[in-house]
Amino acid sequence: MFEKILIANRGEVALRIQRACREMGIKTVVVHSEADAEAKYVRLADESVCIGPAPSNLSYLNVPAIIAAAEVTDAEAIHPGYGFLSENADFAERVEQSGFTFIGPRAATIRLMGDKVSAKNAMKKAGIPVVPGMDGALPEEAKEAVKLARQIGYPVIIKAAGGGGGRGMRVVHTEAALMNAVNTTRAEAQAAFGNPSVYMEKYLEKPRHIEIQVLADKHRNALYLGDRDCSMQRRHQKIIEEAPAPLINDKARVRIGERCVEACRKISYEGAGTFEFLYEGGEFYFIEMNTRLQVEHPVTELVTGLDIVQLQIRVAAGEKLLIRQKDVVLKGHAIECRINAEDPYKFTPSPGRITSLHMPGGPGIRVDSHAYANYFVPPNYDSLLGKIIAYGDTRQQAMARLQIALSETVIEGIKTNVPLHQELVRDAAFQRGGTSIHYLEERLAKLTRAG
Repeated sequence: MFEKILIANRGEVALRIQRACREMGIKTVVVHSEADAEAKYVRLADESVCIGPAPSNLSYLNVPAIIAAAEVTDAEAIHPGYGFLSENADFAERVEQSGFTFIGPRAATIRLMGDKVSAKNAMKKAGIPVVPGMDGALPEEAKEAVKLARQIGYPVIIKAAGGGGGRGMRVVHTEAALMNAVNTTRAEAQAAFGNPSVYMEKYLEKPRHIEIQVLADKHRNALYLGDRDCSMQRRHQKIIEEAPAPLINDKARVRIGERCVEACRKISYEGAGTFEFLYEGGEFYFIEMNTRLQVEHPVTELVTGLDIVQLQIRVAAGEKLLIRQKDVVLKGHAIECRINAEDPYKFTPSPGRITSLHMPGGPGIRVDSHAYANYFVPPNYDSLLGKIIAYGDTRQQAMARLQIALSETVIEGIKTNVPLHQELVRDAAFQRGGTSIHYLEERLAKLTRAG
């Protein structure tokens, strides 16, 4: 086992990793920017190294400074947390080349799964379903386009091959509207991107965002630790997550979990990772894999009783997983709210000093946060202050505990999204479960129109 680990991150995840290490008797080195010098996890670390000024590119993304910090403190391994360099294959490679252990998958695996096309092709080979569609550009001939649309099944979406940012897209519900949509999208694509090529794929109208947590060691042992529902999101940013995902058939859950485990073996995956899917009509469609720890890992920890961060560290140290799939038993329900320093409805960041802070407690409540009274929230980074997680024997109990916890939460001096969470956990559709990834944005749009 490692004697000393360098944590190459900040905020609540730096504190989370530090706590896991302290419980294991491992010393920690924390790197920090000048803006984070007074952070809680910096004060609690065995050693700390300032690696640069506030801007991320001069500190938390400064690879030579991070490697140098590991060298001068005689650390043995580097944990990247999430965000920043956690899915940067070049960083993982530099860590290993410099003689340290990277706590995560191999660089080649990060590259494979970081590219959307190569990831989907790898998953197809592993028997994981992907969103039906084309691999290349749509042919010019109308007959071919009609034939492809029939094969995929309506509704389909026509997308500009060189597009992005939501532009150059047309949803088509009928064959009669197909060619007009194709031609219009081609013209838009040429005007906007200088490239008229378009492609076609199945359009999922009300999908949910379901993910499968996996864990694999260096000895070809792999497990899935149940699933999570992360559908409550805005602009692809998750806001509330829960485990297990409600209203999903248990047989379908087991089937997709087993396929993810098999995929891990086929790509020789090592460490913790998450397969992300769109789920609609009882079917799972792979969209991407996160080759790192996830922000929402606590909900899985609460329903499995496992410490994912400690297991990550053990796997990186070369230990075999002592748990088998039959040992992974899901018990109860957990729901997590991400608490951000931002306007609850406009979502504009709200940096500044926290003048008063009281975090909730009580049965089944876990708070992962680096914030404290008089803490200054810097304007330079992600607005995540922490997570409030509620656990209960049932989803209803977890929801009730979460409502109480949010009502007890006091954060003054800055704006936070706590008021939005208080509304969402009382929302009838969310309480029923199974809302789509579009639900929150549609709800916010109605509020905007009403206001």
